[in-house]
Amino acid sequence: MNRLEIILSAILFLSVVLNGGLLIYARAAIVRLLSVSEELGDLQQMINSFTVHIKDVYELEMFYGDQTLQALLEHAMSFNEQMETFEYIYSLTEEEPAEEEEYDEETNET
Repeated sequence: MNRLEIILSAILFLSVVLNGGLLIYARAAIVRLLSVSEELGDLQQMINSFTVHIKDVYELEMFYGDQTLQALLEHAMSFNEQMETFEYIYSLTEEEPAEEEEYDEETNET
């Protein structure tokens, strides 16, 4: 082997190692992103549930008009709206709803 072949072999080896490392890093980064996406989706669901619960308590006859509960409800709704700005992240792991086919009753076709 002459000198040029040795240099080209070394460059090829380095390129393969670097590309392999880049693939491993990209896969790990995607896994972390999907994990964060799932966690944000769960957090959004918990915030929605909390907001609904506060609203239900506030609407009870014995608590209706309570300023503290009203402020808490407004704060929960504001927080919920702020979390919706991250929808593009947590929607990465949500399954898209299947498109419903329209049903034509006259021809009995989908």
